[in-house]
Amino acid sequence: MNLENLKIVDREVAAEIEKEFDRQQNNIELIASENITSKAVMEACGSVLTNKYAEGKPHKRFYNGCEHIDVIEEIAQKRACELFHMDHANVQPHSGAQANMAVFMYCLKPGDKVLGMDLSNGGHLSHGSPVNFSGLYFDVKSYGIDENGNIDYENVRQMALEHKPKLIICGASNYSKIIDFKKFKEIADEVGAYLMADIAHIAGLVAAGLHPSPAPYADFVTTTTHKSLRGPRGGIVMCKEEHAQGIDKAIFPGIQGGPLEHIIAGKAVALLEASKPEFKEYAAQIIKNAKALAQGLMDEGMDIVGGMTENHLMTLDLRRTGKTGKDMANVLEKVGITANKNTVPNDPQSPFVTSGIRLGTPAVTTRGFKEEDMVEVAKIIASAIFSSDNELGLQNLKERSLKLCKKYPIYGDK
Repeated sequence: MNLENLKIVDREVAAEIEKEFDRQQNNIELIASENITSKAVMEACGSVLTNKYAEGKPHKRFYNGCEHIDVIEEIAQKRACELFHMDHANVQPHSGAQANMAVFMYCLKPGDKVLGMDLSNGGHLSHGSPVNFSGLYFDVKSYGIDENGNIDYENVRQMALEHKPKLIICGASNYSKIIDFKKFKEIADEVGAYLMADIAHIAGLVAAGLHPSPAPYADFVTTTTHKSLRGPRGGIVMCKEEHAQGIDKAIFPGIQGGPLEHIIAGKAVALLEASKPEFKEYAAQIIKNAKALAQGLMDEGMDIVGGMTENHLMTLDLRRTGKTGKDMANVLEKVGITANKNTVPNDPQSPFVTSGIRLGTPAVTTRGFKEEDMVEVAKIIASAIFSSDNELGLQNLKERSLKLCKKYPIYGDK
């Protein structure tokens, strides 16, 4: 990690970046929405493209000097369409939430009805939370999951028939099962609703052909690029050709000004990487590692929502232990494991405390972890939770975590 110039100009910021690199290097990253991007992606994001203003679309800019910018953005658009089998892609959204906002702005008016997944059951903030734009300006009805961690599609259908939403959202930020996009499409067609699939978490698995694609069914497909897709932090919104012009206008001038062309270049690189055979192998290992972690935790006496995982993540249900997600996420941090508190179905705790912890395997898989390593991680997690008051024991567990980290250094840096 070369910070030569930064150290000369700003030693304070350089020092904190170095500390953050050390934190990532010496901790097991199990936050399901995080990953470790390639050096090539980082080089694109740190390039001279950050100097250029490029409001508008390729070849229809409001500033001169965009001829090279246009080519790069078109490369990213083409790669997104090819990878996800969609007609049109806008790669300018600064985040997944803004990709979702563009869909709302295009096809809805304030007060229109939306059917989305409840945040506390695994949905996303931008799927209708009352504290988010999606819940503040639209009439949102929320579906959830059952005690087994499954979406009840018949319940979704009944809610759609009752409320007649104009937009139905499928996709989640914490759902460990396969999403049946075809069933969602049938429900949407039955009530005459648009269908938006938010695949932010599973984009890498979809790209690798390891999760069913929403492309044949959804009017709009939104995603982030920094989770299982392993790109820079940002978003993409894709759609059928009939919606292309409207979506582009919703992005600019609707919700954003100048696009971050250096990040778009990073997206282009990540999309190329995701098209390679080795990425498919990587994505397959993500799932293998997730299954090994889930099984390892259950073998240690822990509860997993739904009793399994079919993708890259799972939720550890702590209710039987009497511990809270907030407290145990902090305990795990003490032993060198980074995770986040998360609600479980019918959680008796508040969303700020929770009875669960969300765990995901994209980042550790990037580092090189295999199934046997995930079994060791499961043992560390269970031991930490069951002996959370034993400071000496926690220190020993931290040493075990650090041993795994040294075995799989980030970017090969030891």
